[in-house]
Amino acid sequence: MDNEATVFLPSELRGPHWPTRDPDVSRRAYDEFAGQIVARPPASPVSAGRGEGAGSSLARSSGRMAVASAVSRVTGFVAKLLLAAVVGTGVVNDSFTVANTLPNIVFELLFGGVLASVVVPLLVRSHDDPDGGRAYTQRLITMALVLLAVGTAVAVAIAPLFTALYVDKSSETANSGLTTALAYLLLPQILFYGLFALLSAILNAQNVFGPPAWAPVLNNVVVTGTLVVFAFVPGELTLDPVRMSDPKLLVLGLGTTLGIVAQAVVLIPALLRTGFRFRWRWGFDPRIKEFGGLAAWILGYVVVSHVGFVITTRVLTGGNSGGVTAYSYASLLFQLPYGILGVSLLTALMPRMSRAAADGDTVSLVGDLSLASRMSTVLFVPISAVLAVVGTPIGIAIFTWGRGTLDDAERLGQTLAVSAVGLLPFALVMLQLRVFYAMKDARTPTLIMLVMTAVKIPLLLLCRGLLDGEHVVYGVMLVNGAGFVVGAVLGQVWLWVRLGHLRSKRSLRVGLITLSVSGLGVVAAVLAGRAVPASLGVIPGAWVKLPVQGLLGMAVPFGLLALLKLPEFTPVTRRVTALRRRLVAR
Repeated sequence: MDNEATVFLPSELRGPHWPTRDPDVSRRAYDEFAGQIVARPPASPVSAGRGEGAGSSLARSSGRMAVASAVSRVTGFVAKLLLAAVVGTGVVNDSFTVANTLPNIVFELLFGGVLASVVVPLLVRSHDDPDGGRAYTQRLITMALVLLAVGTAVAVAIAPLFTALYVDKSSETANSGLTTALAYLLLPQILFYGLFALLSAILNAQNVFGPPAWAPVLNNVVVTGTLVVFAFVPGELTLDPVRMSDPKLLVLGLGTTLGIVAQAVVLIPALLRTGFRFRWRWGFDPRIKEFGGLAAWILGYVVVSHVGFVITTRVLTGGNSGGVTAYSYASLLFQLPYGILGVSLLTALMPRMSRAAADGDTVSLVGDLSLASRMSTVLFVPISAVLAVVGTPIGIAIFTWGRGTLDDAERLGQTLAVSAVGLLPFALVMLQLRVFYAMKDARTPTLIMLVMTAVKIPLLLLCRGLLDGEHVVYGVMLVNGAGFVVGAVLGQVWLWVRLGHLRSKRSLRVGLITLSVSGLGVVAAVLAGRAVPASLGVIPGAWVKLPVQGLLGMAVPFGLLALLKLPEFTPVTRRVTALRRRLVAR
């Protein structure tokens, strides 16, 4: 089946109002009725350039991006593993993690949330202009580059203030000097993060998904090479005092920044192939005012979310050293399935949902939302269940290399296990926010984030007060998951108020079935883990448990979903069948 997205209503059911019955359970077969994507033809030469074409499907686009995202996530994870091996999982890694997060934070505050959320819908709409949206796109790039350049310069100048904000200096385990030194070298990434996000948005609006999906792989390759060079540079990274002239410090900081530069620059040829040419275009477009209104709410969203991040980081740096690293690495592993499956699905859906919203086609908009929600459920619930079981073996098996210690690796793995509860709620929140942005509603996501943060902050402070330094990171990760649960419930209710019938009964049924088979997978994985003899030792035992428990924990629920022929899981089984046939044919 090449038809995982939806045009849900047959002609006899279409009308100005939402139908009273769920079209997914009509007399027509699901594959025939709810599966076919009808891509809209390009409205202009800009969109017609090198796009994936009017006949391409969501399945094909998301499938290609899933491969690219998988490679990107794997290579990024390899780079993170190498970082842990060459610098350890203690104070140096904590300092680098905080400093390397700062460019992302400032970029998001300047423009990032806007670029990721509302620029694609606005660019899609601009394709209806007589010039195909060229002038609007050029003005947007001009405005963005000026804002990013000024913001980058200011951020570098005030790097010590960022360190004071995010690092709890009262803790003996934090090193604010190293964090500040690395920040000076890493904050220039802001400009190139912005360029990458802007070019990606322009390409995605034209249905060109491949280059933006593969570009992060180049970044990961550059960073990996940087860490190899770092390992061979003689001497140790100086901590007391920290010296900006330290060769290891310069290699780590400048090499990491070079990776982001490469990630952005590599998109320029892809944009040129679409036929688009940039020139500085000043002046005012009335739609920039609309953009500004949306941007103000997005900025509010980013500010609120980063208030929560500031509290999270300060709570973590106030605990034992390595807490920031454990949280960061666990979050990376936690988001790995979403990054491979969820991001590719959302990126392919965004232009389609934007067009449906622009046309007032509520039926198609809700159809895509409903199917994406159910597919997220059948994919992420079994993965969450497995993560809860194999979290500790993952940490012990892969984070005891080089300078990693067994205690730190075990804590990281347990943090990952705790994080599993938030995977599906996180995916649903991301999906729901994209629907609001497709409707040009940036206000509601900000209000949802405000509620989530209001719930999280007191709980984070309780973690700091009630838990010892060793266990603070577990509490923080659990609070993080609770925040996503609150956001997912609130977003669902808000969308129901806005759009009406969301096919909730079908979603609930799919959720209960998936939860049941996932429970059986957990039981099988736990029993398999107990069968591994303790005489093997902790680290060798973890290496045995990881593949055995992981494969069995995934095979049981996914196998049962396939046997039950759950329609939402059909795209997965069809893809596996097609792959097996191609392998046999060879």
